[in-house]
Amino acid sequence: MSYAIIRNTKYKRENLKGIFRHNERRNKNYSNDNIDKEKSYLNYSIKSPQYSYEKEFDRIRKEYNLKGQIKTVSNIACEYIITSNHDFFERIGEEETKRYFETAYQFVVEYKDLGEQYIMSAKVHRDEQTPHMHLIFLPVVHTTDKKGNDIEKLACSEFWKAKDSYRQLQDAFYKYMVENGFDLQRGLPKEETNRQHYSVEEYKKITNFKQTKEILNNMKLELPEIPNIEDINIARWSKKRDEKILEEIIKPKDNVIQNLYQDNINLHKELTKQTKIVEEAEKYQKERDLIIADNEELHKQVDSIKVEYKEKEFDIEWKYKSKIKGLEKENSRLNKIIDKFYETIDKFIHWICKKFDIGAEDNLVRDLIL
Repeated sequence: MSYAIIRNTKYKRENLKGIFRHNERRNKNYSNDNIDKEKSYLNYSIKSPQYSYEKEFDRIRKEYNLKGQIKTVSNIACEYIITSNHDFFERIGEEETKRYFETAYQFVVEYKDLGEQYIMSAKVHRDEQTPHMHLIFLPVVHTTDKKGNDIEKLACSEFWKAKDSYRQLQDAFYKYMVENGFDLQRGLPKEETNRQHYSVEEYKKITNFKQTKEILNNMKLELPEIPNIEDINIARWSKKRDEKILEEIIKPKDNVIQNLYQDNINLHKELTKQTKIVEEAEKYQKERDLIIADNEELHKQVDSIKVEYKEKEFDIEWKYKSKIKGLEKENSRLNKIIDKFYETIDKFIHWICKKFDIGAEDNLVRDLIL
C-alpha cells in the first residue's frame, strides 16, 4: 500500500534564496545525484512566482497588508514537500499523477483557510526518481487585533500552534486525498515508528552506501611483498645473527602482514555481504510492492464479482417477488369473482323457488353449489 506523504519545513528569510534556486531549477549543478538534468523539461508549475521568493514575499506582505512582527530569526515561510512512493505514480499513470498534485494544491489552499493568494510557488519535479511537489507558502492566520478588527497576520508559530499540528496536517491530507479518489494509506505517526526524517544529503551521509560500493570496486586484495631471508647477504652476518633477524624481525613483520591481509579479506567479505543485503532488500521491496499491487487488483476483481452477483441476486429476487405479488393479486381477484358468483347463484335460486313456490330452498342451493 502506498502512503499519502506531506512534510513541512520552516524557513527564515536567509533560506529563501537557496530554496528558490533549487526549486525553480536555477542552479547549474546540484549536490543531489538523483536529479537528471536531461529530464528537467518535464518539471512544471501549478503556481509560478512572479519574482524570487524574497521579492515575492515582500510583494505579498505589502499587497495584503499582513500584520505581525518580523525579526531576523523569524520563520517567514513554509514549504510542503508532497509525494507518495515511486510505484504509486507508476501505477496511476501521468494523468492521475498530475491530478494528484493539483488535488494536493487545492488541499493547501483550503487547509486552515489559507487562501491561494498566500502560496508563493508550487513546483512539481519529475526529474528525480519519485515525482514530488515543492509548495512554498506564507503561514498566515486570520485573527483580530486588540480592537476586535479582522486582520491577516503572518505568524508561523501561531499557524503551527497546536502540539499535534503535524499530526493534524497528516490526518487532514490523507482524508482529503482519499475522498478525492486516491487509494492511499495514512502513514504511521513518528511516535509509533520512532523514525527520524532526514534530508537526501543527510541520508546519503548516514548510509554511505555509494561510497561502500565504490570502495569494494576499487579494493585490491594483493599480498605485499615479503622480504626473503635468502636475499640477505649471509656473508655479512653469522648464522646465529641470521636466525635472530629471522625470528625477531622478519617473522613478526611477516605475521603482521599476513594478519592485516586476512583482516582485509574479512573486511571485503563483510562489505560485500552488507551490499548484498541492501540489494536483496531493494529487490524484496520491489517484489513486495508487486505482490501488494496484484493483491489489490485481486481484491478489486473479487469486489466487482460480489457487486455483480449482488445485482443479479437482487434482479432474480425482485422478479420472483414481482411474480408472486402478481399471482397473489390475481388469486385475490378470482376469489372475489367466485364469491360474487356464489352470491348471484344464491339469489337466483331463492328467486326461482319463490317464483315457482318450490320448497327447501337452502337444500337446493347447497346441492347446486356443492
